[in-house]
Amino acid sequence: MLFDVFPVGDLLLRNRVVMAPMTRSRAGQPGDVPTALAAEYYAQRTGAGLIISEASPVSPSGHGYLWTPGIHSAEQVAGWKRVADAVHGSSGRIFLQLWHVGRISHTSLQPGGAAPLSSTAKRADAQAFGRDAQGNPAYLPCSEPHAATGAEIATVVNDFRRATENAIAAGCDGVEVHGANGYLLDQFLNGALNDRDDDYGGSLANRARLLLEVIDAVVAVAGPGRVGVRLSPHGSFNDMPADPEADAMTLYLAEQLGRRGLAYVHYVDPQFNGYADGAQLLRQARDKAGIPVIVCGDMDRSKAERYLQEELADLIAFGRPFIANPDLPVRLHMGAPLNAIDEATIYGGDAHGYTDYPALR
Repeated sequence: MLFDVFPVGDLLLRNRVVMAPMTRSRAGQPGDVPTALAAEYYAQRTGAGLIISEASPVSPSGHGYLWTPGIHSAEQVAGWKRVADAVHGSSGRIFLQLWHVGRISHTSLQPGGAAPLSSTAKRADAQAFGRDAQGNPAYLPCSEPHAATGAEIATVVNDFRRATENAIAAGCDGVEVHGANGYLLDQFLNGALNDRDDDYGGSLANRARLLLEVIDAVVAVAGPGRVGVRLSPHGSFNDMPADPEADAMTLYLAEQLGRRGLAYVHYVDPQFNGYADGAQLLRQARDKAGIPVIVCGDMDRSKAERYLQEELADLIAFGRPFIANPDLPVRLHMGAPLNAIDEATIYGGDAHGYTDYPALR
């Protein structure tokens, strides 16, 4: 099943293997621009039915880490065009992941040194990667955010819309909205964190409002068949508190996303996040959405095939194995051993640990 062709939105994928989005922190400076080296990296991995790019901030205020490529300037669009052209030159498909980190940031990364925005003014017990008082790159405690105003929320929606225009102009096959892992949109979804008393807080519908407004703005540009969204039910990454309404929100969003006919919804496996009833939740969400479901989280071939057979997912995303194995689908198909990851080269650096992992001969 894993190697069957499969339709996703407007595309027919060569297999059900998806390359998950992974931050590698190698954007060219100045300007956080994707480089020729990034184009080579992604082109090496086009054996995947679909590549989802590393997360790309939709605006200057959307950054939380140094050296991550954006999608909000003309130079960045040109850089991503080089990547998309390289992927298409190797018969691959790529969706660009759209990102706003919200409170997972530091004032050194924000325009004018401003406080990051979020659903709340609660500081995250997490780290950003910014610059210390001496201007040196450093891991730093996240700065205290401010609760976004109505005008700022409208700006965020427009930033995602414009970023989608940029991604399509760059030649990407579609976009994935990052609504997971404790970043901005997830900060609105989580009922234990979102303490607003306006139209963006309180009920399920209100807490989901920003995500769905973003989705609608993105779909208006790209069409539903070129749009996916990533969610992380029961995720705790980036200091996300346990949400007693996580199941209810997951199923509410599944219904809403299904109504919009998106290309797919991409879940970080709730079981990977430690939720014992994760399989049941995935099955319910997949049934309610009625659109293709991608699942990621510590996958190997055996686990991937089981998730497909048990109808927990339609496609399987692999993250870390793709770092060290540019030909991962071939290795999975053959049952060949995998290269080990050089942990020291995951974030930042040059070609070493990025484009120099060997493929099978």
